[in-house]
Amino acid sequence: MTKKDAKPGHVNLKVLAGHLHLSQTTVSLVLNNSPAAKSIPQETRQRVLDAAEKLNYRPNYFARSLRQSRSMSVGVLAPDLSEGYFTRVMSGVVEELTRAKYFYLTACHDWRSELLKEYPRMLVERAVDGFLLLNTPAEIDVPVPIVAISAHGSEPGVTHIVLDHLKAAEMALGHLYELGHRRIAFMRGPAAIPDSEFRWEGIQQAAQSLGLALDPDLVARIDSESGTGIWSMKIGHHPMSPEIGYEPMKLLLKKTRDFTAIFCFNDISAIGAIRALAEAGLRVPADVSVVGFDDIQSAAFHTPSLTTVRQPLNEMGKLGARILLDRIANPENTDLAAEVTIQPEFVVRESTGPVQM
Repeated sequence: MTKKDAKPGHVNLKVLAGHLHLSQTTVSLVLNNSPAAKSIPQETRQRVLDAAEKLNYRPNYFARSLRQSRSMSVGVLAPDLSEGYFTRVMSGVVEELTRAKYFYLTACHDWRSELLKEYPRMLVERAVDGFLLLNTPAEIDVPVPIVAISAHGSEPGVTHIVLDHLKAAEMALGHLYELGHRRIAFMRGPAAIPDSEFRWEGIQQAAQSLGLALDPDLVARIDSESGTGIWSMKIGHHPMSPEIGYEPMKLLLKKTRDFTAIFCFNDISAIGAIRALAEAGLRVPADVSVVGFDDIQSAAFHTPSLTTVRQPLNEMGKLGARILLDRIANPENTDLAAEVTIQPEFVVRESTGPVQM
């Protein structure tokens, strides 16, 4: 192949360098955005980038991985990738990994214990450089860096990115308290999800500070009626569909209607709860105010639009990916924090209002 007849899709570093009449080192520095590339004239750098795009240059990641002792890939473990929390976090993860020219292998374990053991092993065998865990316990034994988002824990060598759940509960309950609500129901998350217990602890502390009594009869748990004790597809519907709030709300309404507000585990369950309330002839927020959690993309467009605790999910995903890449690039750095706490926001929309006298 000559310099003039290089075909798109068949161009390696050597061919691209020959086409430009530059050294392979110069071209490599530019394409990898190396700090040393700053010494190369801007005109030359632009010429390299333009030629790489025109000729559809693709780097040889196998050769690079041999030189760097890295695979340029990471493993991402998640319970599932359904609409809501996971898609928002994953969008941030993908953005950062793509920018860094890293590939990712995603495995969904569906809370099955055998997959939580098998998938890390399989990903290690595929030589991933690190693990990013989304709402997944960090109790895995792997020889590479681990960053866990929303998992909580104190495992050695694991960096945890967690939300300030006490602050989240204070904002949500404080809002309802100011609107005059005192009989507040709660929809707790599944026991399998690490965030569930930390969120509930935050709610208990915030309620105590406000002098609110937590009535056990007004507490529903999303997975309490599954009959399996397992948070998975075995419960008969997708574990992150509106049914997770619809069914518990129906059961709660059969027992009592003596509440004026409900704080749901997430926005998906809040949407299901609103449906059950409507079927029971109750208006939101005139009869019952509803607060969600996460601020997923559809929360603002639901009818009524959801008042909710906003987790900066996209930013959490980006931060997790950045920390993981930093740990991969600097394995000797022991100064990284074991836990990074993210602050929530509170978004008031149409689903909450004052208590009707």
